[in-house]
Amino acid sequence: MSSSHVLPLVDISKLLSPYLEDRLTVATALDSASKEAGFLYLTGEQFNPDLFKVLHETAQRYFSQDLPSKMLNYIGLSENHSGYVPIGEERFVENSYDLKEAYDVNYDHLSLEDRRPLIGPTQWPSNPEFKTHVSNYYQHIKAIGQQIFQGFALALGLDEHYFDAHILKAPSQLRLIHYHYHTDVQDQQEGIGAHTDYECFTLLLPTAAGLQVLNKQAQWVDIPLIENTLVMNVGDMMEILSNGRYLATKHRVKKIYEERYSFPFFFSCDYDYVIQPITQDESPKYPALQCGEHLFNQTAQTFQYLKEKVKRGEIQLKNARPLHSFGLDENQEST
Repeated sequence: MSSSHVLPLVDISKLLSPYLEDRLTVATALDSASKEAGFLYLTGEQFNPDLFKVLHETAQRYFSQDLPSKMLNYIGLSENHSGYVPIGEERFVENSYDLKEAYDVNYDHLSLEDRRPLIGPTQWPSNPEFKTHVSNYYQHIKAIGQQIFQGFALALGLDEHYFDAHILKAPSQLRLIHYHYHTDVQDQQEGIGAHTDYECFTLLLPTAAGLQVLNKQAQWVDIPLIENTLVMNVGDMMEILSNGRYLATKHRVKKIYEERYSFPFFFSCDYDYVIQPITQDESPKYPALQCGEHLFNQTAQTFQYLKEKVKRGEIQLKNARPLHSFGLDENQEST
């Protein structure tokens, strides 16, 4: 780690090492950064900058289309919550919406068996190059995430491959997010409102500054861009799995004056996996929850098309926790 950055910097290259001692070194760094900050920069030999570049170019071409063309793949038409997300669709707070559009890509489950609200065929645009380039990045970053799961297992004193059997068909999501250039954005307007991520952890590739993180002193701090790094943060599920050792960290995107692209990949466990504290010699501080159920409940509380289905009684939410149930808030300081 480095003290010269706002966030810790962790090199994950040695997760590829054949030597357990090397992998434990990375696990220790991940543990320290996740405990102290909940947000960190990652660098590593695993990263393929060419895929990053192609993903950015693909997103630029897609979002340059007119709205009717993009709405042909509106997310509300999909079976597994994938597709185009127009401005105003996603709302963390009523009467306020984020200044962004997106295209969401989920685990592409083609089988007719074992379908769930978030498990099914991904909705793709008609352009085959979009699917090829986005799928290539999805698989690349997914493989890196599997290595990080092994690092977290070591950090929590578990067998290195503890998570392997629980992330085989995970509804992990890649989002292609586009923030338009705005000349009249007011300081109080947000690109994305303050929230924690629902999953275990997130790997984020941004193209411009704008991200802010709520630190342990309950202060919002700007996160600058560092070339050839990804930004990583802890989510709700890892807070539970670690029994509060790691806290899901609230973040937002503020003051969007320039055009910006952002590519977060949200890593979850399998839909039916039960998320509960797995640390040793500690009493559990969190009740258990089902991974997929939590993901769908939180999603259905933010997307307009799902909110309407709930209102019409077409879907029912079971064991739903309120949004913002995890991490610190702006009036709470970590002890």
